[in-house]
Amino acid sequence: MKTPEELRSHRWYGGEGVRGFSHRARTRQLGIGAEEHAGKPVVGVIDTWSEINPCHLHLKERAEAVKRGVWQAGGYPMMIPAGAIAGETYSKPTAMLYRNLLAMQAEELIRSYPVDSVVLMGGCDKTTPALLMGAISADVPAIFFPAGPMLRGHWRGEVLGSGSDMWRYWDDRRAGLVDDAQWEELEQGIARSYGHCMTMGTASTMTSVAEVLGMTLPGAASIPAADAAHTRLAAATGIRAVALAWDDVKPSMILTAEAYADAVTTVLALGGSTNAVIHLIAMARRSGVDLTIDDFDVAARRTPVLANIRPGGAWLMEDFFYAGGLRGLLARITDLLHPDRQTVAGVTLREAVAGAQVYDDDVIRPRDKPVFASGGLAVLRGNLAPDGAVIKHLAADPALLSHTGPALVFDGYADLLARIDDEDLDVDADSVLVLRSSGPVGGPGMPEHGMLPIPKKLLKQGVRDMVRVSDARMSGTSYGACVLHVAPESHVGGPLALVRDGDLITLDVPGRRLELGVTAEELAGRRAGWTPPAPMYPRGYGALHAEHITQADAGCDFDFLAVRGAVADPDAR
Repeated sequence: MKTPEELRSHRWYGGEGVRGFSHRARTRQLGIGAEEHAGKPVVGVIDTWSEINPCHLHLKERAEAVKRGVWQAGGYPMMIPAGAIAGETYSKPTAMLYRNLLAMQAEELIRSYPVDSVVLMGGCDKTTPALLMGAISADVPAIFFPAGPMLRGHWRGEVLGSGSDMWRYWDDRRAGLVDDAQWEELEQGIARSYGHCMTMGTASTMTSVAEVLGMTLPGAASIPAADAAHTRLAAATGIRAVALAWDDVKPSMILTAEAYADAVTTVLALGGSTNAVIHLIAMARRSGVDLTIDDFDVAARRTPVLANIRPGGAWLMEDFFYAGGLRGLLARITDLLHPDRQTVAGVTLREAVAGAQVYDDDVIRPRDKPVFASGGLAVLRGNLAPDGAVIKHLAADPALLSHTGPALVFDGYADLLARIDDEDLDVDADSVLVLRSSGPVGGPGMPEHGMLPIPKKLLKQGVRDMVRVSDARMSGTSYGACVLHVAPESHVGGPLALVRDGDLITLDVPGRRLELGVTAEELAGRRAGWTPPAPMYPRGYGALHAEHITQADAGCDFDFLAVRGAVADPDAR
């Protein structure tokens, strides 16, 4: 345990020099007396609250509960707002474009301010990995506080899941099955409270990742945002943050290769979002762990899906919480994990799940009655995806998992929207819809356009799934036979750039193949005539992003951020 003089913040507040005087004087200017902070751990509360992000609308109040916990434990809390990524709902062209920006901000806030530990407050899709990536690189004691899932949606006696049921009813509306009045009622009933998506989308997947990695208090990821237990969790997190500061428990001590392996296994047991592949690879590489997309495929073959949660299952996160939550699920797969590693809670993972029970065997399935016998994610390779692609095949029509059909190519999302509902579109149920120019550079930022809409004329015929291939991502709430993250992307000259209408594409999930039925000689000729697209951003953050972003198989991090090696703390004298 550290002494007060060994605290990181002491380098700012201690000593008789002019800098120490200046720091203390400015703290008095804030209205804070010496007795309130001197000799105490300073806990930075990094809050991504904003009025444009409904997932985080309650975090302003939860931050006060975190501060309450810090005060109770003898620390000094310091609110440090961070930029809010307003989810895929509002951030255009995609929130993913700004994940690394928030990661940079979090890292520099932690490094540049006199904090001895930090509480990271987030939950909406990209905020969880962004905050954790920043904390990993800064390597100051940190604990994550998840925003929590919203309450179940309701409409005319039906329980609705955010995202998943939106896509389902949008198809029905385009097919003429949902009228204006019904659509307005759905709009008012699908998202009933603050909190992130209550399906097993990217948000719930990544907050569960934070917990199994050991970066939260036990049980934190499953608590609904509107439950009083969530406020109690905030205070408890603040209390624990003070202990982390005294004991100097850094992310590098928690985030081992075994921790990341357990996170991969847990994502698969949850039937989690494909976006976790990108985020976990980026996080692991910040930790010096060489996680690859192939690690997900290997783990998928041995990991049963036990969480019966939409979009791959029947229930929602609120039901998951009542059924025993993530602790209940982890207790059923302990033999697949490394349970004796440490967590920020001061206990091992084994101790964190000790005594956990499952109260509903349909929501969290027993091992002998899984939702699926093996993880519902597959990594594909072939001449169309030399560096890999992924598919969440548990959410697809099983009849399409071995399929060959002619390509129908769309050059970007605008082209897709302009033509997809054309009654004269040359398409049938066997066609393979191809979207390009939607990757990390071409999107830009790799938007969630991978769940290409079914052509309206096919919807009217009752078609509800088709094979779709893109270099885009897909919302974790989405479903369908969608091949995603094709790497290299088309915008940098990947084979996807060379596909033409009518080319045969073969999807073979059992064989883990994605093949374009065109000879190597023909592809070489097409490549010779291919011209790289012009840069999309002439200046600013977009230009920086295009120049330094890595491909999906490498985690879409900036190349200069993924470099191993610590940056020294600033001289506070």
